[in-house]
Amino acid sequence: MSANDGEVKLVMAYIRPDKLGDVKKALADVGAPSITVTSVSGRGSQPARKGQYRGEEYTVDLHQKTKVECVVADIPAEDVVAAIVEGAKTGEPGDGKVFVLPVESATQIRTDKTGPEAV
Repeated sequence: MSANDGEVKLVMAYIRPDKLGDVKKALADVGAPSITVTSVSGRGSQPARKGQYRGEEYTVDLHQKTKVECVVADIPAEDVVAAIVEGAKTGEPGDGKVFVLPVESATQIRTDKTGPEAV
């Protein structure tokens, strides 16, 4: 039986782009098998910033973030979450959020393996 009781989990985090290196190291330390990284922008509880460009005021309410996704079956999702929090935390607003979702099915294209064996 796997560390997630036979379930496959998707751990999805939105972090500060400058913390990606620390998060990758923390994930490697807990044995996270693979990650997918995407540059995204979004709005959460982090306050909007106002600025001026050529005399015009503008509001920046979409902040640049890095989305990190990790599908796990053989290691506990809680360990992956703890590693992301450890690597991403600055203690300031805008550190990000981590979500854990169940994965309904998984198939490895090359081998046709399914479920936890596909991860």
